[in-house]
Amino acid sequence: MLKTRASRETWLLIVMALLVLGAGLGLRDPWPSDEPRFALVARHMVESGQWLFPHRGLELYSDKPPMLMWWQATLYELIGNWRVAFLLPSLLAALGTLACVHDLGRRLWTRRVGLYAAWSLLFALHFTFQAKKAQIDPLIVFFITLANYGLLRHLLLGPAWRWWWLGWFAAGLGVITKGVGVVALLMLLPAALASWWGWPRVTLHVRCWRFWLGPLMFLLAIALWLLPMVVTALSTGSAEYRAYMDDILFRQTAKRYSQSWDHHQPWWYFLGTMPSMWIPAFLAVPWAIPAWWRRLRRRDPRYLLLLGWWALIVLFFSIPDGKRDVYILPSLPMFCLALAPLLPGLLRKRSFQWTLAVFTALVAMLTLGAGIAVLTGQPGFESKLMGSRGIDSTVTASLAWAAIAMGCWGVVSLAAWGRRRAHVAVLSTLTVVWVLYSLVGYPLLNDSSSARGLMHNAGLRIGADAELGLVAWKEQNLLMADRPAVTFGFQKKWDVQLREGVDWQARSPENRWLLVQEDALLACVDRRRIELAGIANRRRWWLVRADAVIGPCEPTAEERAREHAMQARQVDE
Repeated sequence: MLKTRASRETWLLIVMALLVLGAGLGLRDPWPSDEPRFALVARHMVESGQWLFPHRGLELYSDKPPMLMWWQATLYELIGNWRVAFLLPSLLAALGTLACVHDLGRRLWTRRVGLYAAWSLLFALHFTFQAKKAQIDPLIVFFITLANYGLLRHLLLGPAWRWWWLGWFAAGLGVITKGVGVVALLMLLPAALASWWGWPRVTLHVRCWRFWLGPLMFLLAIALWLLPMVVTALSTGSAEYRAYMDDILFRQTAKRYSQSWDHHQPWWYFLGTMPSMWIPAFLAVPWAIPAWWRRLRRRDPRYLLLLGWWALIVLFFSIPDGKRDVYILPSLPMFCLALAPLLPGLLRKRSFQWTLAVFTALVAMLTLGAGIAVLTGQPGFESKLMGSRGIDSTVTASLAWAAIAMGCWGVVSLAAWGRRRAHVAVLSTLTVVWVLYSLVGYPLLNDSSSARGLMHNAGLRIGADAELGLVAWKEQNLLMADRPAVTFGFQKKWDVQLREGVDWQARSPENRWLLVQEDALLACVDRRRIELAGIANRRRWWLVRADAVIGPCEPTAEERAREHAMQARQVDE
């Protein structure tokens, strides 16, 4: 009976993870900010056969290593569907992260603790939100969590040298995924302290030769990408490849950390990020802190390693000026693992149950309020949504009814479980929120958010035989174009792109059109002769014929300043 119950509980977790994280797979195209960029790079890999040096249009893309794009391109080669392939790496990575947390909790404590850890992570808003996006972060979270898994299997349950080597290798894979995979190795600092203080159950064995194979495995994983890239860049003599190598190895790593040029935030930024984005799990922290302290005083190394590593990650990313919420996302799985042994006791506390009930009520009120506000047109939610996204009232009404359904389900969940099992009400409410958001929201918002609708309308207007050039374009424009579109660089100044676009158009004026972002239009373009192609991603896009260009496209000082400000603001969108 115990085995049957354990099996049912495990399968329930698996089914719920697939439902929450997998809902909507195949129902949408890539959405900004990063998804179209990575999908565009992956598609270029498939079409060109050039996998070592990724391209964004005509230019090399050196902001991130190509690991995620490799996954997307490989999965497309296997299944032949971009709508599935671009999101599948995130889904697989999230499921792998949950598996690591579940198994580690089971081994360090009990089977039930492993389940609590996985449930806490699955429904943490930050984790679920990122796991349903095709960005690098779910993949880096998986590799760092896998590294932690291997290291902890050796440090706390060892000696286990194969897991020790795997932990170092996974950290190396994290480095060639986003560069910050090395933070997994900070786990060695609290482990070294525990060993120095003589705490029980900690295994290091620094004097054993097998210990030093770990760093070699770390370097081996990095060399899988770094070595062929550097050799190719240096041997070909290509200035473009050399610039790519210098940018990705130096500017995008060490310089980005020491001299951040974007996303400036105060030192305490993450102290606000965790309470707001790691809920509902983070709601337990006021009760967990004294419990953690008692266990640390009892010299339990499991808590020292997990909590110490979490604190080191927060400290590491708090030092530079540039901060984003996703930077500390890799520490969330270990936070949930450290919290899980306390949850059975916390869930018996009436105060904690009341806290969860209040959270569920807030989710229900917010979704209900948003839905009703859109339906009634107050306070202008519907008009703002239609104006910025370019969607019609039918779409906004459908979204509103979906939000009302979420809120009503939250109310029903509270009525059913709110008094003594508010945690079940939380999980029930969030499940419906994520599933409805995916199954209803994805199809309704896709045309606007992915620019598919915009590019379809532009293609219909110019005709099947016309050529299309893109000025001040975003990756989703090129990705969703219904024909091979011409670009004039991505990082070039917009006025330069416009001049080159006008010159290209002038060579065949009867058959060539330009699609131009509104903020890039200069005085050389007669606004009376251009056509609105549509609105997508809060931007207006215009179709420009050759006869709409009435003079040289040289920006005034005011236009240049405005263009520079707009281009800088959009650089990371």
